[in-house]
Amino acid sequence: MWSVYLIRTARDQLYCGVTTDVNRRFEEHQSSPRGAKYLKGKGPLSLVWSHSVGDKRTAMQLEYRIKRLTKARKEQLILQSDKDSQLLWSLLD
Repeated sequence: MWSVYLIRTARDQLYCGVTTDVNRRFEEHQSSPRGAKYLKGKGPLSLVWSHSVGDKRTAMQLEYRIKRLTKARKEQLILQSDKDSQLLWSLLD
């Protein structure tokens, strides 16, 4: 099962990624050389949102579209408690 996730940096920046194991990947970002270069030295990090989407293709499409959103729209996505929110699925249309 593939998931898309958002991580917040200490400077309030948002990083979007995809993985098959959100907790493992978040730990890698925090302490492993396997973490994204973008996040190096930007801690502490916090996992603020994740959503399971099924297959890799869908996850990567959603990641691409989330990365193109404004920060305000990403914040809306984070605040929506309904996992099947209209905003999320409208990104795949």
